Amino acid sequence: MDNYIEDFINYLSVERGLAENTLVAYRRDLLKYVQFLKDHAIGSLGQVQRGHVTEYIFDQKNKGLQATSICRNLAAIKMFHRFLVREGLLKNDPTNLVDTPKLWQRIPEVLTQSEIESMIHVAKGKGWQALRDCAILELFYASGMRVSELANLKVENVNFDIGYVRCIGKGRKERIIPVGVSAREAIKKYCDEARLKLMKDKISSDLFLSRLGKKLSRQSIWKLIKHYARKANIKKEIKPHTLRHSFATHLLEHGADLRSVQEMLGHSDISTTQIYTHVDRERLRTIHKQFHPRG
Repeated sequence: MDNYIEDFINYLSVERGLAENTLVAYRRDLLKYVQFLKDHAIGSLGQVQRGHVTEYIFDQKNKGLQATSICRNLAAIKMFHRFLVREGLLKNDPTNLVDTPKLWQRIPEVLTQSEIESMIHVAKGKGWQALRDCAILELFYASGMRVSELANLKVENVNFDIGYVRCIGKGRKERIIPVGVSAREAIKKYCDEARLKLMKDKISSDLFLSRLGKKLSRQSIWKLIKHYARKANIKKEIKPHTLRHSFATHLLEHGADLRSVQEMLGHSDISTTQIYTHVDRERLRTIHKQFHPRG
């Protein structure tokens, strides 16, 4: 069964072009699923019935797994079984009639414009780290990129003259995102005054570098965002996509159309982008409650 998982992961990588993070999550979910089957004396995937899949999902729920994680688990399992049937390795797909759990659409936490400005302000300074971190925060908020996309940016991906960033997103899809003057100036200052020093005579095309001259990891970017949020005395829960959520919300608040925001975020389905309209409605509700005499 484990060999089938590797065949499936290779298929997702080569033919579907899924991101490395997605492949890691799918492999982990499927290994857990197969172990569950083995623990319940199921020796081959041909023995799996619909009830086994349902039992596994309930087992994960009872262990406290969040609904979003359960849905990702089930999506991986369904794709896995469809792949096996298509390859002629199984005759039937036991997941055909297994329904995906309905999820409450959670409104993401966003920062206000003043909170983001505070984060950028506390990051400013004269040293290489301040120049780099300020450029990261400015670009992150200006583009709404995912953390992994930001970490993988190359110097040649930034067009300073016209003002855009060429980004490679999920499924290796390319998109062009416009960036404003503040972000471009911060990136240029970092490149002119700090990046060459960080390279330490090495050759690198990566835009954001660590103190050792290597590509800055997405984990490091995530840590520095949390660091500056604490430094700016922001009490909200900060997550890797908080600046991305804030980017989309603020665009809609200022009149951007949903289709344009979808393009900039790199969402394949506009329904994914529509969650930010709920954020805006929530903000309006809060304002009404605060300022209306009968709120």
